[in-house]
Amino acid sequence: MAKEEVKFEEKLEKLESIVKELEEGNVDLDDAINKYTEAMKIAKECSVKLDSATKAVNKILSENGELEEFKEMEVKE
Repeated sequence: MAKEEVKFEEKLEKLESIVKELEEGNVDLDDAINKYTEAMKIAKECSVKLDSATKAVNKILSENGELEEFKEMEVKE
């Protein structure tokens, strides 16, 4: 069976939970190292997902139906 992908929001909640545990300081050193390592892995996964989403949003359909990079227009006042 294929591994089910965890949603971005669920990863973010897990990351927040780990950070809260570490900030409270009630975790022994070995556990803290494992939690920190897990948090860094989750943070990297979230960063990759955000970068991918940003690239997707920055593409728009041109008048001829082709995808192209979004270009900001200068607004003259």
